[in-house]
Amino acid sequence: MRFTSEQHLDSDVRERRFTLGDIPGILWTPGSASGPVPLILVGHPGGLHTMYPRLVARARHSAAEGFAAATIELPGSGDRPPSAAAAEARADLRRALKAGGPVDDRIVERLVLPLVEQAVPEWRATLDALLSLPDIGGPVGYAGGVIAIGLRLAVVEPRISAALLFAGSYVPRTMFEEARRVTIPLQVLLQWDDEGNDRQLALDLFDAFGSKEKTLHANMGGHTGVPQFEGDAGNRFFARHLK
Repeated sequence: MRFTSEQHLDSDVRERRFTLGDIPGILWTPGSASGPVPLILVGHPGGLHTMYPRLVARARHSAAEGFAAATIELPGSGDRPPSAAAAEARADLRRALKAGGPVDDRIVERLVLPLVEQAVPEWRATLDALLSLPDIGGPVGYAGGVIAIGLRLAVVEPRISAALLFAGSYVPRTMFEEARRVTIPLQVLLQWDDEGNDRQLALDLFDAFGSKEKTLHANMGGHTGVPQFEGDAGNRFFARHLK
């Protein structure tokens, strides 16, 4: 991991941009921390530059509760090399949604599975590097989307103690068996009128998760209409499990 820039957003948040190989990322830490702090991995659908305003808002909210937050650029997003196969699958998905019919499982698999297979090892390598820093001590949580990435991480990464998942993207049905192997505490956000999501699939996935502690927060509104109070609910969830 190589840090490429540093700034203080205010007296309480230190922002450092880094690269891990060819993967860009951002680390936010509470400026007032006196020792190693818990870490939240901040998931998102890709494009650090585009997503930055939302990501930094989430990081500030986490820092206010004493958590560090970190994110990385997803494969095929931002300045990383694009994937022709992913672009074709995404176009097929848009056409299926526009037609108003059901989305073929094969489209979802073509779009999501290659992303999961590449992104999850990158997240784990990033976690290795972050936990070697003196100001990051764990425990570790995961918050955000793509939900299939969070699902896979919850299964294969034992250092993640709890996850707040955003049900705003498709999950291949072939991953439902993995969902039954998830045992960490979960909180799942679902926008009831999400125009780009399959509500029933999201409910079926929640039902499939094997965690003994799992909570569904469903709110009215579209994809970007998550109520601000859910940020406070997320902090309370992580405070229970990371502190």
